[in-house]
Amino acid sequence: MTSLDTAAKAPLDPDDTGAVPVQTLPQAVALAPPRRSRVPVRDTRINGQPAFVLHSYPYKETSLIIDLFTRDHGRIAVVAKGAKRPFSKLRGVLQTFQPLSVSWSGKSELRTLIDAEWVGGMLPIERTALLCGFYLNELLVKLLARDDPHRALFDHYISTLNELAHDEPAQIALRKFERALLKETGVAADLGRSTTTREAVAAALDYVVDPEKGAREARASDVWPVVSGKTLLDMEREDYADPATQAQSKQLMRFLLAHHLGGVPLNTRQILIDLMQL
Repeated sequence: MTSLDTAAKAPLDPDDTGAVPVQTLPQAVALAPPRRSRVPVRDTRINGQPAFVLHSYPYKETSLIIDLFTRDHGRIAVVAKGAKRPFSKLRGVLQTFQPLSVSWSGKSELRTLIDAEWVGGMLPIERTALLCGFYLNELLVKLLARDDPHRALFDHYISTLNELAHDEPAQIALRKFERALLKETGVAADLGRSTTTREAVAAALDYVVDPEKGAREARASDVWPVVSGKTLLDMEREDYADPATQAQSKQLMRFLLAHHLGGVPLNTRQILIDLMQL
């Protein structure tokens, strides 16, 4: 998984400035600083980008810093100047779980929000489903690198919000999204084939899942969650109808997410566990 730091432009070689020895140049030119190759920059203005607010927090007296999940630019941070003022048109627009069309400018890590408009077309999520939505947002904030586009995951996020809004079973919606998130970020373990035998997972056998390698046959000494081969195959097919698959996939995804989060706790996850045993 990339990050903004690793994706930064490589520095110029200090020994490769392209300068010509001073004594070979006219005096006026010799006094000019050595030229360096120009590094291309990203577009400084983006207009009408589909987006959702993941998180916001106050910035100075009247502004907000907004964490956005956008379709074509991934997760970005923008400053919404004046958004806290009583009569700001952004005040009622920058809400979580609302489809937006946003425009921003800037090429640094923190851009400047120019405009945001509510698009509509989605039912609001309420009650327990609202907490599930905040859980999705927390996962995205903690597992997605900035400026890393994930268009398929963006569409899956919309689908999951719609499922929650239409009272689809939260356990199933969350398991599907968790699995999609790990796939999109390139860390999803292979659940369909044993990493030790290279044979297809057998429904009747028990397995554990190495977060870095994939499924293998369970051993008596294993401390990782043990799940049936049927559960792994059901997860690959996104079939969570079996209550046993729901229960085992819950434990497995909790284990895998904890590994990829590096032990960083999920606040909304614990609340959901307490309220719904998800």
